[in-house]
Order: sequence, then C-alpha cells, then structure tokens
Amino acid sequence: MDQFTLNLLVVGATFALYIGIAIWARAGSTSEFYAAGRGVHPVLNGMATGADWMSAASFISMAGIIAFSGYDASTYLMGWTGGYVLLAMLVAPYLRKFGKFTVPEFIGDRFYSQAARNVAVICLIVASITYVIGQMTGVGVAFSRFLEVDNTTGLFIGAAIVFMYAVLGGMKGITYTQVAQYVVLIIAYTIPAIFISLQLTGNPVPALGLFSNDVNTGAPILATLNDTIEALGFKSYTGQHDSTLNMFLFTMTLMIGTAGLPHVIVRFFTVPTVADARSSAGWALVFISLLYLTAPAVGAMARLNLINTFYPNGVEQPAVELSQIETAPQNLWVRNWEKTGLLTFDDKNGDGRIEYNANNDTNELNVNRDIITLANPEIANLPGWVIALVAAGGLAAALSTAAGLLMAISSAVSHDLIKSQINPGISEKGELLAARISMAVAIAVATYLGLNPPGFAAQTVALAFGLAASSIFPALMMGIFSKKINNVGAVSGMLVGLVTTLVYIFLHKGWFFIASTASFSDADPMLLSIKSTSFGAVGALLNFITAYVVTGMTKEAPEDIQELVESIRIPKGSGAATDH
Repeated sequence: MDQFTLNLLVVGATFALYIGIAIWARAGSTSEFYAAGRGVHPVLNGMATGADWMSAASFISMAGIIAFSGYDASTYLMGWTGGYVLLAMLVAPYLRKFGKFTVPEFIGDRFYSQAARNVAVICLIVASITYVIGQMTGVGVAFSRFLEVDNTTGLFIGAAIVFMYAVLGGMKGITYTQVAQYVVLIIAYTIPAIFISLQLTGNPVPALGLFSNDVNTGAPILATLNDTIEALGFKSYTGQHDSTLNMFLFTMTLMIGTAGLPHVIVRFFTVPTVADARSSAGWALVFISLLYLTAPAVGAMARLNLINTFYPNGVEQPAVELSQIETAPQNLWVRNWEKTGLLTFDDKNGDGRIEYNANNDTNELNVNRDIITLANPEIANLPGWVIALVAAGGLAAALSTAAGLLMAISSAVSHDLIKSQINPGISEKGELLAARISMAVAIAVATYLGLNPPGFAAQTVALAFGLAASSIFPALMMGIFSKKINNVGAVSGMLVGLVTTLVYIFLHKGWFFIASTASFSDADPMLLSIKSTSFGAVGALLNFITAYVVTGMTKEAPEDIQELVESIRIPKGSGAATDH
C-alpha cells in the first residue's frame, strides 16, 4: 500500500471517529452545549484538557523551535507547564465553585458591571481568535504534506470537520471527541520518538535518550549535536541564549497567559464538583507531561537527523550532491516536503551540492520550523504506518484546540452578549441555536485568518498568550483574591493591559500602516529589547497597577461583592458547586 493511501485511511478513520462521537454526544440543552451537562468524569476531563491544551503549537511547532533554538526554546516548556500549575491551583477550582458557564460571566458578576463583562468578551475573542489562527496554520501544514493538497484546501477540510462535531455536539461533543484526540495525538507523538531514540542512542525512553550516548560516536548525543551545529557556524545547542530579561518575561507571559486562557478554564466547568475540578487538573498535568517530557528529545534528535541527511559523511566532509537528494530513496522526504513549499533549497554557488550553515549568504537550505515533528519519521526512515499516525496526531492536536477555542468564542457571543444583553428573554432553544450559529461564524472567521498567519504556529500562539496574560489573567486574580477591587478599576486595568499589548505587538511586527514591515521584525530592539511575544507580562503588570490605582481613587467594591469574593475563596468542603 502506498504512503498516500495509508495516510488517507488512518486520517479518515480518526475523522470518522470524531464525527461518530459528536453524533453520539449531541448537545440537547444549553447546559450540555456550554458545560457538557457538568457530568464529565475527572479522568476523562483530564484527557480532554490535555488535548485542548496540547495544540498544534505543542505537537507540530514546539519541537521544531526547540530543534533550531536549543536552550532558549526551553521557555516554551517552562512557561506552558508552569502556567498550567497556576491555572490548576489559583484559578480553575475557584471559578468552578462560582458555578457559571463562561469567564466573562464570572468577571461581569464579580465586578458587578455589564461593561466589565463586555470588555472581558472583547479580550476573550481577541486572544482566542489569535490562538485559533495558529491551530488552522497547523491544519494546513499537515494536510498540505500528507494528503497532498494545498494549505488552503487543507484549511477548508479541517474547518469542515470541526464544524461537524463542534456545532453539533457543543461542549459535550467536543469533550468526548477531545478524549479520543488525546489518545491519537499522544500515541502519534511518542511512537516515532521511541523509534528514533532507539536508533540514535539505544535507549527506548526519549527523555532519557536525550542524555545517553550517540551509538555512532560514543559521545553524549547532546555533545555530538553541539559539535555538529557549531561546525556549521550555529550557536551551541545547549548554550544558545539571547536575552535573560526577554527569556524571563516570555516565560512569565506564557505562564500567566496559560492561567488566563478561557478555552482551558471552561474545561473545569464540565465536572460535577470542585473536588473533581482539582482532580481533573492533576490528571491533565499527568497527561500533558507525557508529551512535554518527550518534546526536547524529539527536537534535538530531529535536528541531528536533518543535518545527517545533507552531510551523511559528517560535516567535515562536503555536503551531499543535489543529484543524490533528488534520487536517493533515503532522501525521499526532502522531495516530499519540497512540494509543500515548507522546505526549499537553492544551489547558490552552482557546485551541485546543498550547503547548510549559519551564513545567510551561503546557506542553501531553508526549513520551516513547523515541519520538524511531522517530517521526523520520514527523516529517520520509519515505517509508513508511523508516518500516517503522525499525520493523524498532528491534525488531532490542531483540531482539538481549535474546537475548544471556538467553543469559548461561541459561548461568549451567545451567552454573554445575546442572552445577557441583546435578547434576555430568549428561550433555551433559541439560545442553543444562537450558540450554534455563533460557532459557525467563528469557524468561518478563523479559517479566513488562518490563510495568512503572522508566524509559525507556536509564534502565533505565543501572541495569544500575551493577550490573555495582559487582559484576562489579572482580572481573574483580582476577582478571586482581592475583595476591594471595584468595577471601574477592573475595566480600566483590562483595557490598559489589552491596548498596550496590542499596540506593542503591532509596532514590533510592523503591522501599522505608518510602519514599514521591513523596518520591524521580532528581533528588533524596542523597549529594553523586549520582543512582542514577551510583552504580555508587562501588559499584565500595567493591568494590575491601573486597577489598584483607579480603585484607590474611587469607591471600593460593595459589601455584598466582598462577601461574594470571601465565599469563593474559603473552601467549604468539596461537595457540588453552585449550579447556574
């Protein structure tokens, strides 16, 4: 059986599974559409949260960034994992105890203001739309290679699949679909990693193989990788480091952005009790760690295998001849990925060889970071079924997170805008229809924006984390842990955090019409050399300062609101939370 047919069968089987689950778990009420009827088992919710969390950025893009950035890319691992701990400890249980359907609903009630709720909706939509662009980028990358269609067609197919199970099933359908998607993606990620770790180090555990000896050189594999890339003019893999300030701020942005992501927070609204929310958070951390402990090994080993493709006799020898790249069976992966436009090479000096080095003037190879995980089994010449499995895993990761984000957007529009303001008297059936229409519109917008993403999947997602960090996270923290912050302070803080972060990102990226795109890149120094992806932590600080200053200049929150905050914080057993 040829590779394309195998890919089609495996991916098609997973899609059929997702749609079948959506039909089985069709939402019949607003409670099922928004919160899966609050009846999801903590272990299953932990798996669904893991799938919701491990997006295209985690599955497709993160290992690629680690492969090319080395030590500096550890910020993704530290930020995303640490942020989830913050979410599990400081946010999720308290919001579940509050017993609402959405994050903006909590903010509106806590800050006794419709304006606060509306601003939270705006913040949620801006961050979620930015995040979902990264997922659609990942869908396009996976489809363009494995099902041999262009990115645009791949985006439309992925959007159609999400439409079928998200619009039909709502949170109930999405939850059980994400359980299946987690199983698919974790198997797809770990199996090739085990194969490659065995090939290069003889150790079947990738996380341990990363610290084992290379079977060819006998030296530690990281030492071999360091020597190899330094010989090509690149910075040391384990010592690569840019700015300590930027690294710290980026890690903080990812951490607090994680704790402010509405599509992850709402997962904890689907369990029966506060105790179940805490339990499912623990299970989710276990499920997430299975991939995150493997990712550094995937990135490092993929980089070494990539170099060995073009320097099969060692970097001290001439690069492989162009004719061998185009004809040798072991280099079939190069030709496959060249067709997608995500890997390109140009024989600049006309010597018939493809040089790969750190000099932009002489380097003849360009590799998109997003292909590393997906191309990994092909680079290592693994069996065809492993390649097909990775294709299914990449799509599962992208689609699961996209569905969760679209669910958050849909709930905000239908519940926090239509039900709350535009038509308070709407029937449950009407609200359910409005939620499904909102979901369909969100899918259409996300697909359109995914056609021209502003960066690699992980970079685009990092911008979304910055927006969530600067706007939603501080409001949640102050709403839960500060009794005196009032509505004016909260609204002012959210607006300052969101606007300053957006302006900084647009200036840094050169997206304003008054700025030349050629004049700004993510490496250009602006405020203390802080990159756009790291500014969310600064925006969050401005949010906190603004809220406290404005509250100090105005009347503090009413007594009943302060009592409400006290009732949320003080644990009263682990029984069922207040329902909506």
